[in-house]
Amino acid sequence: MKQGVQDSTGPAGPATADRPLTVPAQPAARDVGATLRGGDATARGEHTHSEHPAPAPRPPIQRASVRGQILDALRTALVAGELKPGEVYSAPALGERFGVSATPVREAMQQLALEGAVEVVPNRGFRVVERDARELAELAEVRALIEIPVLTRLARTVPVERWAELRPLAEATVRAAASGCRATYSEADRAFHRAVMGLAGNAELVRITDDLHRRAQWPLIGSAGRWTRADLIADAAEHTALLDALIAADTTTVHELASTHIAGAP
Repeated sequence: MKQGVQDSTGPAGPATADRPLTVPAQPAARDVGATLRGGDATARGEHTHSEHPAPAPRPPIQRASVRGQILDALRTALVAGELKPGEVYSAPALGERFGVSATPVREAMQQLALEGAVEVVPNRGFRVVERDARELAELAEVRALIEIPVLTRLARTVPVERWAELRPLAEATVRAAASGCRATYSEADRAFHRAVMGLAGNAELVRITDDLHRRAQWPLIGSAGRWTRADLIADAAEHTALLDALIAADTTTVHELASTHIAGAP
């Protein structure tokens, strides 16, 4: 994982294997006291009947979360294979690579530990969990049990125009697959599936299926280079075919395509 985190005042794009994470610099705190010191009677609370009402308060300034961006970067590194299964990584060493202190890295790693991606190694850091094909098959089985019944129900109930709105997301997975970048494709892949599940109108369903999907994207032992650009392109093509079947309300084809797609997902 060679990329470093650079401070920037511009918006931060998603980290990929070929694009370094950019952590925005923290904006300066607004000097509210300057207003209070400026002699404005209303700001000092000295309201009179002849004065205009004080303006409505502005929304609070949103500050970028370094921890959140480090978490995204670590997840990307996992998918891209930059964090190797079985290897131990310390928070200070990763913080140095990202150009941040060890604290946000440690917090992000703790979250990954809760998700099952890494495990804590006392006095050393965090070990990337070694996963095998059996665990991947179990995740696929759980996904199929949840997602396929939902997809077949949605195929019967969702209007054609709602499905048509998802066409750009399906096409985005095709473009991401063409890049050959596993991390880029993984994000586009999950975005499409989240949108499909989102049509069920159940936020918990979206959260659970997205978490299962994310975990299924983590690399297996000895899986470096397992998914080629051609594999990603083939997987993305299944999104388009599945969307066509959903638009046609062809539940039989939806069931078949979804079963194959989930079982063989990269």
